[in-house]
Amino acid sequence: MIGYVTIGTNDFEKAKTFYDAVLGELGGKRAWNSDRMQGYSAGAGPMVAVCKPFDGKSASSGNGTMFSLAAPDQAAVKRVYDKAIAMGATDEGAPGFRGAESMGFYGAYFRDPDGNKLCAFCMVKPQ
Repeated sequence: MIGYVTIGTNDFEKAKTFYDAVLGELGGKRAWNSDRMQGYSAGAGPMVAVCKPFDGKSASSGNGTMFSLAAPDQAAVKRVYDKAIAMGATDEGAPGFRGAESMGFYGAYFRDPDGNKLCAFCMVKPQ
């Protein structure tokens, strides 16, 4: 259902370095670009793009806005989270189950250097 999401940045080069590393943990690679936008893809399916806002004003993160990155398993969630923290992200919730473990939602939360909130997650079959 989602085709792509865009994440605003005030430091385009720093954002590209951050997302090269973090999205790379999920197989994401630079797919297309322009002078103000860098798109990432892991093949077919939804894409993520970082961009300088079209209106020329400062980018800002939204309160309650979050982007979720689908991971294949718990180990990948941890790798993404660890990479994000190493690349300058701030912790918003270490890897672990959210809600009852039987619900199967395993995620980790962080904010990129521009303050945008992201979650890496996977669904785990209940034991």
